[in-house]
Amino acid sequence: MLTYALIDHVFSMPMKTTVRFTWNQLRIFDAVARLSSHTRAAAELHVVQPTVSAQIKQLAGAVGMPLFEQVGKKIFLTPAGRELHATCAEMFDCWSRFEMTVADLKGIKKGTLRVAIVTTAKYFIPRLLGPFCRLYPGIDVALEVVNRDQIIERLAANRDDLYIMGVPPEQLPTERHPFLENPLVVIAPREHPLAGRRRIELARLAGEQFIAREPGSGTRIAAEYFFSTQRFKPRVRMQLGNNEAVKWSVAAGLGIAVVSRHALMHEPMEDRLAVLDVQGFPIRRSWYVVYPSGKRLSVVAQTFFDYLKREAATIQAELAAAPTGGRPKKAVPRRRGAA
Repeated sequence: MLTYALIDHVFSMPMKTTVRFTWNQLRIFDAVARLSSHTRAAAELHVVQPTVSAQIKQLAGAVGMPLFEQVGKKIFLTPAGRELHATCAEMFDCWSRFEMTVADLKGIKKGTLRVAIVTTAKYFIPRLLGPFCRLYPGIDVALEVVNRDQIIERLAANRDDLYIMGVPPEQLPTERHPFLENPLVVIAPREHPLAGRRRIELARLAGEQFIAREPGSGTRIAAEYFFSTQRFKPRVRMQLGNNEAVKWSVAAGLGIAVVSRHALMHEPMEDRLAVLDVQGFPIRRSWYVVYPSGKRLSVVAQTFFDYLKREAATIQAELAAAPTGGRPKKAVPRRRGAA
């Protein structure tokens, strides 16, 4: 394995430019830039704070410009610091891909896989990661579970290898590949009067109070688009930031909601919820693997991408076989002479 000592030797060799630095200095600078703290960077790198301060000072001297500015007790990147931080990210990513390629040439899948997923994907991605990690024990996984706005920020900054979401952003140039269905359904308390009924007209929900996900959520975007095409305006009683809060609120009788069918898989509270058979539902959507346009995937990222495409069929079969819940309706015998 190529060592940081060798990298430091290469980068500290005399160059035509006046900037001379070591790989270790860049690692320290990156940690300070990410954490906005010399103290937290020292703790992450297992060094003492004076070492961090000294290396940052030497790097700033090599660049010839300040990399950080202090405002009160906080530190911020200067314009030169922001440029260097972006350059560091590119260099680290390039070197990581090189190490993975070398390992692949040796017949070994080894490296770190960085994946960011929206919150609803947590219901199935960890179940896919388990077998993947057993299949490729040399691959370490860094998984970030965030909301859609945060994942778009990470995508714009190219902070991860792959991104998994239901509604890819239109404002960013990306590669997007559907790999799994993501149907949206209407849920209600199990004892709701409409539970168990067939072919419920959307208009029947006009008197219901809806519990919605936060603005910007992929589920909410898709639901609102469908409702707008049907000229239906739901009465939103409350907005909640995650699926668990939505499901518990529905189970408590606070309203009905639109959620991903995946959010109900292997759900211990499924006996409290019913999926309503509303006309137009489920809303047919897909889960996408997304990454920036033009990005060359690392060996590890490509391996996981190919694995997702192969194994998605297993999740799809489980989804199709899952019960939908609902309160069974018994026929009520009519009394003689009843109108």
